[in-house]
Amino acid sequence: MTATDDLTYNNARHAAQSGGTDLKAEPRLRTAVLTCMDARLDPYAILGLGIGDVHILRNAGGVVTEDVLRSLTVSQRLLGTVEVVVIQHTECGMLSVAEEELKLQIRQDAGVEPDFSIEAFSDLDSSVRKSVDLLRRSPFLPHRDGVRGFVYDIRTGLLREVL
Repeated sequence: MTATDDLTYNNARHAAQSGGTDLKAEPRLRTAVLTCMDARLDPYAILGLGIGDVHILRNAGGVVTEDVLRSLTVSQRLLGTVEVVVIQHTECGMLSVAEEELKLQIRQDAGVEPDFSIEAFSDLDSSVRKSVDLLRRSPFLPHRDGVRGFVYDIRTGLLREVL
């Protein structure tokens, strides 16, 4: 069996035990959380959340990209969110990525250079500040005052506010 087979089996068990949901699409806390896709991060546990509380957006590094802006625009304009929490973390793999080297490797393997930025970074606090600044300056987001940025410490489990 593959991991995907295990996951679909787990889903069948879940559906048999609890079915779907009758929660609204609008998050109860009117908040969106942008964080890293790192499998060690459980934003629900880290923030004491339940299903339906917030929108969770995840990508490599928890950085603002074009798709994050698209999703947050929908989140705010159609689904009522007014706050954004950016959470990046210690020991992130994106801290050690050499962007140009990775692009070269992709170009060699795929025959074409990616048309997206890898968004690697070398300074965690600077990366959080950059993401928060991009969100606060975005003309697409009607609610920019409630954007805050944090670093999550993998070892202690604590958040530290950066901006």
